[in-house]
Amino acid sequence: MSGAELPAPATLLRAFREPVTADRLDREVLQAAHELAQCHEERLYAQQNAHAPEATPGRVAQCSQVLETIDARRAQLVDRIDDWVAAHIAHRNGASLHTETLGSVIDRMAAKWVAAQQALGMPPRTARAGKNGDGRARRHSGTPNGDGPPTRNDEEAARRGADVTGYDVSGPNGEGRNGDGNARHGVDREAHLQWYRLAELTDGYRDLITEVAQHRRRLPVW
Repeated sequence: MSGAELPAPATLLRAFREPVTADRLDREVLQAAHELAQCHEERLYAQQNAHAPEATPGRVAQCSQVLETIDARRAQLVDRIDDWVAAHIAHRNGASLHTETLGSVIDRMAAKWVAAQQALGMPPRTARAGKNGDGRARRHSGTPNGDGPPTRNDEEAARRGADVTGYDVSGPNGEGRNGDGNARHGVDREAHLQWYRLAELTDGYRDLITEVAQHRRRLPVW
């Protein structure tokens, strides 16, 4: 065991957005997290392409193959994270066993991060590079690196949830409303929901790594 620590929530959320090239003990986890976010972006575009009104049976079959390839890559990245945990994180015998591996937790967070970005109408990194004929987005090399000190902007946005969209869920029937009492557009409702769910996953991740550090919970290692 190397005495490494699990990435903080803000660091992990930033890794979804930017590749990490800095020399740090958890670099392998953050690199895998970044690739997982890319996988979910490409998965989203492949699904959208397959469900497009003009999609031919051949295109649908092609997109299905792309999805299988992406999911196989996701499984590899999850395993890479779990292997890193097994090699670098000490676990105390007798601590409660978590129900998911860390790789699975990060994969779910990456999926929700992509969904939240889409709900806000923010084009993913891969979208700016265009798409291949099979609906999978082409990657580009213009993404800034993550060598600088991590910021809390992404974590704060996820933690606030509704504040990201200015959406208020305090209506009498739980419906969102503007300051003038009118219901917001449906896209705001969806954005609020996705960011709220991301905030929940982020809080759960923070609790998990805190309990692991305090030896009150251990991560499963298969």
